[in-house]
Amino acid sequence: MSLPDIVSREEWLTARKAFLVQEKEVTRRRDALNADRRRLPMVRVDTDYVFTGPDGEVRLDDLFGGHSQLVVQHVMFKPEWEDACPGCTGALDELSAPFLAHLAHRNTAFAAVSRAPYPKLAAYRDKRGWDFLPWYSSSASTFNYDYHVTLDPAVAPVVFNYRDADELRAAGMADMADEPSEISGMSCFLRTPDGIFHTYSTYARGTDHLGGAYGFLDLTALGRQEEWEEPKGRSAAVFGNSPFFTAENTATEENTAKACDCGC
Repeated sequence: MSLPDIVSREEWLTARKAFLVQEKEVTRRRDALNADRRRLPMVRVDTDYVFTGPDGEVRLDDLFGGHSQLVVQHVMFKPEWEDACPGCTGALDELSAPFLAHLAHRNTAFAAVSRAPYPKLAAYRDKRGWDFLPWYSSSASTFNYDYHVTLDPAVAPVVFNYRDADELRAAGMADMADEPSEISGMSCFLRTPDGIFHTYSTYARGTDHLGGAYGFLDLTALGRQEEWEEPKGRSAAVFGNSPFFTAENTATEENTAKACDCGC
């Protein structure tokens, strides 16, 4: 087993402070990356997707509830499977009702979507104790194929993580190009008076950093909706610059400065 070197407290502190410089650089670069993500263009969703949930058939618009944004977690669950993918299961295990409430406080809805029929989703949700989870079947639509989380060259041209079939083969990933498979990922949508728009999707290691409401909000077009974020003017509601998901956390003169005063 390879363990860290054993050093004195003084040596450890020297190394830790040097590493803190790198951490601060990553934090600032992440802030800039998130701002650039919010500046990405968006695409109108013209397809009238049909999903099946606990109340029967619904449309994409219904998944928003009363919110302007929607984050969809693409959960790998083939129609013939009895259980969802173990990795996706682990990700859903880390969600909770308060987590979804925090997203809702920032005008953002969440839904899990899979290709398996809804009775299988409901049975697995109950088995795992996810009574808080809004989970819908996309089996009646092309949603999974259009957002490249079900790959099948017999149904639609294969694209995985923005590589087409030829690019996948050139990268040594011929199995993904030629064999049917399910893919996990996240997709974000924005609803305006002009319609519903697709703003972002990420796959593979693009979901590694997610954890907590901020990680999910950072994927969206409106972001955390805090005063310090760029670009300005994205959200009608502006919140205080802290992870407080309460009615009191609105932007005021007192809390629109960066909440942390550590110098980061």
